[in-house]
Amino acid sequence: MARLERLTERIWIFPTEEERDRPNLGYIRGDKWSLAVDAGHSEAHMREFYGALEESGLPLPELTVLTHWHWDHTFAMHAIHGLSLANERTDRYLTDIRDRLRREGNEFFFDLHETIRREYAGDRPVIVTNADLVFEDRMMLDVGNCRINIFRAESPHTDDSTLVEIPGEKVLFVGDAVYGVFPDWKKDLSLCEKMAEAIRGSAAEICVEGHFDPAPKEETIRSMMENE
Repeated sequence: MARLERLTERIWIFPTEEERDRPNLGYIRGDKWSLAVDAGHSEAHMREFYGALEESGLPLPELTVLTHWHWDHTFAMHAIHGLSLANERTDRYLTDIRDRLRREGNEFFFDLHETIRREYAGDRPVIVTNADLVFEDRMMLDVGNCRINIFRAESPHTDDSTLVEIPGEKVLFVGDAVYGVFPDWKKDLSLCEKMAEAIRGSAAEICVEGHFDPAPKEETIRSMMENE
């Protein structure tokens, strides 16, 4: 099982896994309470994350922030500890996919990609829930001597991307916002430029993407622009 990786004094990463397309999950420890970034691919994924936190002596997060609506980042919301937070567009997309699953069943979802079938092997249930808390454009939290800026940004990946900045740690969680559109991964150059502007405007030195190792800010931007 994967182990937590410490990124800074206050930030840990539960690392990505390619076989089941599990993204990096973030954990931010404040003096008062803690926050997670993204809710994971399934309940099994979330249980492993929480097991790693407990093994490291860290309390479970009181709040989980979603970077966008895609299943590998959200479909374990029903199994999280505490509350979930999403921007309003992300929450609408979750409503849409939940309603479609209820109408049509799970087969169209399993047909999207083989990694989904691996994640849900053994007849694991597919459960989609809405966020407990919804915001519009941006908000700021203080988890105890640790400020967290949460804001929407235009992205070549989806139109509901949320970035999570921890200025004091010089870290920015971007989720999948620097990638192209699933499944062909094509990128709109103008959206890449807007995302680059958002990243450069942050106080971060390190960016945490959804499915790759954390990297310096300019390296993250360069990779996005070179592969547009």
